[in-house]
Amino acid sequence: MSHYVIKLGGHALDSLEPDAPVLVALAEDLAALAREGHRVVVVHGGGPQIQALLDAVGLESRFLDGLRVTDVATMEFVAMGLSQVNTHLVAALNQSGLASVGLSGADAATLHSSMLEESLGRVGATPKVDPDLIMTLWRAGLTPVLSPLALDASGRLLNCNADTVAGCVAGAFGAVALLLLSDVDQLRADPLDAASALRSVDGARVRQLLENGAAREGMRPKMIAALDALDGGAARVVVANGTRPHAVRDALAGTVPSTEVRA
Repeated sequence: MSHYVIKLGGHALDSLEPDAPVLVALAEDLAALAREGHRVVVVHGGGPQIQALLDAVGLESRFLDGLRVTDVATMEFVAMGLSQVNTHLVAALNQSGLASVGLSGADAATLHSSMLEESLGRVGATPKVDPDLIMTLWRAGLTPVLSPLALDASGRLLNCNADTVAGCVAGAFGAVALLLLSDVDQLRADPLDAASALRSVDGARVRQLLENGAAREGMRPKMIAALDALDGGAARVVVANGTRPHAVRDALAGTVPSTEVRA
């Protein structure tokens, strides 16, 4: 049975209402994959929702290489924001007929990690994946919806980047495809030049773009996740704009602007 990993983030999650067109179309696309005999896991971020919580309580946000600096106080609001997104996303998918279950990496210790570096605080490095819970849900005919919280060796929460989690999950299951959906269409050779959009890149070009800084801010963890997924055994990685209705269907079919990353 083939596996797909779909990562949602950015403004693709602006509306979490059950009738949001993007989420209704997402449920239809994932249900179509299920009918074809594929297993899907959804990984989501929650940047805008986390930011709204931090703004409400007056906590400053700082980012380093596209990753949110997460001190102990911020970690609590990260967990709250991701839980909010997870619950509403699962509710919307179920309302549209896709039987889904929400979980975080803390459930059944699905994701284990360690702090990436001291300057980032409680930001997790690329986690190790325990596949048992996800496999159990698949066997029950359910679609897992995973938030990117992980546990450290002491059982404390870590804030993992959602792209990073999606990449390691895709590698762990040897996914047919990892689809990274946010609010951008494609990777660019020059971030400021729309005409430099890249339809296809190989691993060597991705490493070059990471080294010269062209893959920066939010695109940087996406490209690192793509390399992790391919190195782990995933067959294909596609970056596309998840704010488009039926982004999953159309990005996999190559009928919308996207970037495919190959080994």
